[in-house]
Amino acid sequence: MQRVDVAIIGGGLVGASLACALAGLTERHGMRVAVIEATPLSAEGARYQPSFDERSSALSYGSRLHFERLGLWHDAASMPGLAREAAAIERIHIAERGRFGAVRLDHAEMKVEALGYVVPNAWMGEVLMRRLERLSIDWRCPAQVVMVEACPGGHRLTLDDGAVLEAGLTVLADGGRSPLKARLGIASQVHDYGQHALIGNLELGRDHMGVAFERFDPRGPMALLPLRGRRMALVWTLAPQALERVLELDDRAFLAEVQAFFGDRLGRFQRVGARRHYPLRLVQACEQVRPHLAVLGNAAHSLHPVAGQGFNLALRGVLDLRDALEVALEAGRTVGETATMMDFESRRRRDRDVMVQASHRLVELFGIGNPMLSHLRAAGLIGLNLASPLRRALTRRAMGLER
Repeated sequence: MQRVDVAIIGGGLVGASLACALAGLTERHGMRVAVIEATPLSAEGARYQPSFDERSSALSYGSRLHFERLGLWHDAASMPGLAREAAAIERIHIAERGRFGAVRLDHAEMKVEALGYVVPNAWMGEVLMRRLERLSIDWRCPAQVVMVEACPGGHRLTLDDGAVLEAGLTVLADGGRSPLKARLGIASQVHDYGQHALIGNLELGRDHMGVAFERFDPRGPMALLPLRGRRMALVWTLAPQALERVLELDDRAFLAEVQAFFGDRLGRFQRVGARRHYPLRLVQACEQVRPHLAVLGNAAHSLHPVAGQGFNLALRGVLDLRDALEVALEAGRTVGETATMMDFESRRRRDRDVMVQASHRLVELFGIGNPMLSHLRAAGLIGLNLASPLRRALTRRAMGLER
């Protein structure tokens, strides 16, 4: 039996980020942290963890600042940083397909280097793994939790190799299909959008100039996010029948389909990489904190990718949990007691609820094909683009600088 202060179940993007964020507390307060991950991992093999896949994540400017504070953004003497593979989003162009009117967000107006960045998940995984290898944590990998039981002062975790840990705080960061939520009796509210996200990387005939595009359409939006070089990450929302049809297309026909939807603003699309897809659902855990328990990342909330805010919201949850634990330790409290968990929940509630509702309402608003409503949406986009204070406020929230 081993006692730890914090047991993080899941070593993907969220769990690994939390372990890195807690490094300062382990040094100053002697806090003991364990990470339990089912997939064999190393810095070189990070890509094999499900969340370190071929997708890319849009990081807000605020998330960049968080990673800077963790020492993960810039290259260090012996460790690479996220900035090495990050592509800057300098401008964002938001419009409804086939309609006049658009909102244009610009980094120069906000007086920052970039509004956000696009980073390949595989690279994030490698950077996080290299940092974790240097930290004083109890790394249980590969290992799975087969039993969770409440015990005095926390939870008793039984692993598939027979090891037993007692944790003052257990953090579920094991993804949207977290099996442990059900075992703990944590229900989820689920809204099925009846759509899939089709993802892939496109090669362009000319430079994207750091512009990200969001094209809304009642059938589903399309987002194009800048990558390094003449490449962009495609996220196309499609109904099941439309998805089935485009998946049957060869690369040339598929590029023609994307071109017909998006237009020629970026020139001709030259090539497409591997295409993947996944179903879209809004999922929210009905309980995201209990005494001695916290739920983070997709296990807590899984959003529609329309606004690109899923990982940014999760990362703010990571930092809020770190801050709540720091306050508890400095006050002489244990990390998992009720007061600590209520402090964490109070930090998260408004930010989480605003982001969840905003992304959901955006999908609903632009998913209605009524022609009159389409005209109103176009007028709204024009008005928002002209209303500088409101546009800047929207931009600051998109950048993760307002809650």
